[in-house]
Amino acid sequence: MLTRRHTLKLAAAGLAAAAAPAFAQDWKAKYPELVFGIIPAENASGVVERYTPFVNYLSKELGTKVTLRIANDYAAIIEGQRAGNIHIGMYGPASFARARVTGVKVDAFAIETNLDGTKGYHSVFYVKKDSPFQKVEDLKGKNLGLVDPNSTSGNNVPRYVLDKMGIDPDTFFNKVIYTGSHENAIIALQQGTVDMAANWWNDENESNLLRMARKNMAKAEDFRIIYKSDLIVNSPMAYLSDLPDDLKAKIRDAVLNLATKDKAAFDKIYEGKQGPLVAVDNKAYDPVIELITFVDKLRKKKSS
Repeated sequence: MLTRRHTLKLAAAGLAAAAAPAFAQDWKAKYPELVFGIIPAENASGVVERYTPFVNYLSKELGTKVTLRIANDYAAIIEGQRAGNIHIGMYGPASFARARVTGVKVDAFAIETNLDGTKGYHSVFYVKKDSPFQKVEDLKGKNLGLVDPNSTSGNNVPRYVLDKMGIDPDTFFNKVIYTGSHENAIIALQQGTVDMAANWWNDENESNLLRMARKNMAKAEDFRIIYKSDLIVNSPMAYLSDLPDDLKAKIRDAVLNLATKDKAAFDKIYEGKQGPLVAVDNKAYDPVIELITFVDKLRKKKSS
């Protein structure tokens, strides 16, 4: 025989059981669409082709619509996440560090890896192969091509290393030109708009220049490297900190298993030239925060 107290307990248990699955899906009502944003490392059509299969995969894994958004510049990803309009962002290290130091509530959860398992890349200075320049110091009075103020290998590391060489780029070079993307920096060098261009370089097997060569946008043999930086921590993928925990867990699981769950989508992004995305946290980017803080101080010193 059930007492009133037992009946109330069973009713409460039944309500809890009924509420559990509904609670787990609450985020779908709040987020009927998620936006995946990415920095403009290459031209827009290239980004769309490279990342559309991934966005489709993510939409299938999460069971909700995921939209690809290509930012006009690096700052647009930062501001899109600050406003909550971009839920998941693919950053460069410096743009992610900038987001963190300017108060954007965002957390890194996945990092790109190289084929040998390392998690870093380099900033390089390219010149034309047939140019007379053998070292950076040879380019006094010439034009320097950088990428974007928030690019790691395309601005922050170059300014840091130039300072270590005793070079103030804004007085040493005739012009410092921001090209907007890594591809545009190579094109500017190709066309003679600049005499040296900063870019990203993983190793002998992968770089922005090699990607451009595979798309017939440039010939890799037309350029040579005259400076290569120390290792920079690889790029992170980051989501908004205040997304529901169960949604973040699903995003994280889908991204970290991309290489095995949808190899075709993974290969479309990296073309067999990089390893799987692996877990990372914000602490990995503390050295990059130090880097951009140093570059900020250089700029303030010059303007004061």
